[in-house]
Amino acid sequence: MDAQGNAKHSTLPPIDAHVHIVGNGRRGSGCWMKIGTWHRPLAAFMLRHIGVGVGTSAPEFDDAYAHHLAKLVRESSLGAAVILAQDEVYDAQGRKLDFGSFYVPNDHVCKLAREHPEFLPAVSIHPARGDALDELERCLEAGAVMLKLLPNCHNVDCNHPRYKKFWERMAAARLPLLAHTGGEHTVPVFDKKLSDPRTLRLPLECGVTVIAAHCATKSGLGDPEYFHVLGEMFALHPNLYGDTSAFNVPIRGRHIRACLSEPFASRLVHGSDYPVPVFGHWAWMQRFVDWAQFRRCERISNVLERDYQLKVAMGFPAGHFTRIHSLLRPSPGQERIGTKKPDPAVRG
Repeated sequence: MDAQGNAKHSTLPPIDAHVHIVGNGRRGSGCWMKIGTWHRPLAAFMLRHIGVGVGTSAPEFDDAYAHHLAKLVRESSLGAAVILAQDEVYDAQGRKLDFGSFYVPNDHVCKLAREHPEFLPAVSIHPARGDALDELERCLEAGAVMLKLLPNCHNVDCNHPRYKKFWERMAAARLPLLAHTGGEHTVPVFDKKLSDPRTLRLPLECGVTVIAAHCATKSGLGDPEYFHVLGEMFALHPNLYGDTSAFNVPIRGRHIRACLSEPFASRLVHGSDYPVPVFGHWAWMQRFVDWAQFRRCERISNVLERDYQLKVAMGFPAGHFTRIHSLLRPSPGQERIGTKKPDPAVRG
């Protein structure tokens, strides 16, 4: 393996490790969403941007969203996408709170992964739930490859001792944790202090492989800056990684050059944060890509492919897009991921 971690990964297909599922539950998926007045224009824009073709209130929305996403994966350079469940919000005593903007049950993402070979299921379990360990066992049996939490939005202080058994079971099962770090402005935040990657110390010490989503970057100008804190943590925790999700929107992607060198380069995995919009303008303005690369990528209508091609143009090595293979919990679904498809310059 070279300094970028490429040698063992060069023949594996790329995986997008950060892809959201959403739904309204009108046909029994169990999903729900609460789109506030200020977020309605953003939600409508996201749906137009990814090309789903139906509105969020349509009875067929859940199926349309999933089938469209599977089509995008098939028609991209990706071998698979890790699709994310989204648990509800609880207090520290395990009482469910009326907070949050959407919910995606673990059963739903596991069902989608069984139906679509393009998908790998990442479950979401608030560790304060009274049934958290039982639900974890059930999800492991169902083939979960990762667990996703937004500590600042889910109200999870990952360092609290009461969660130690939960992290220890995850570590024993080799189930990695994808945890939101840094600012957040698309879903409601319960506790901004839990955006700090240092709140992930206990699961790391318990042996859990932790992926700090967004590399602890800012989402808004007023957010605290934790990117360099994450860089310092890499030296302390060999089981800590970051992802480059939402790096093709302003502000989050401003640390691209630092991400292409150590200590970051060999500790990052690819993620898009779909359905978050993907634009190359910011990368071009910051000279991360040249004009020809920018124009080529902007002609790609498939947003998953556009995000991938922009990051290739920025200089992320092959290992960046395949490193997640060695971090995910082994699952029967991973056996369906074939050899890497031809790497197209442009996908229509």
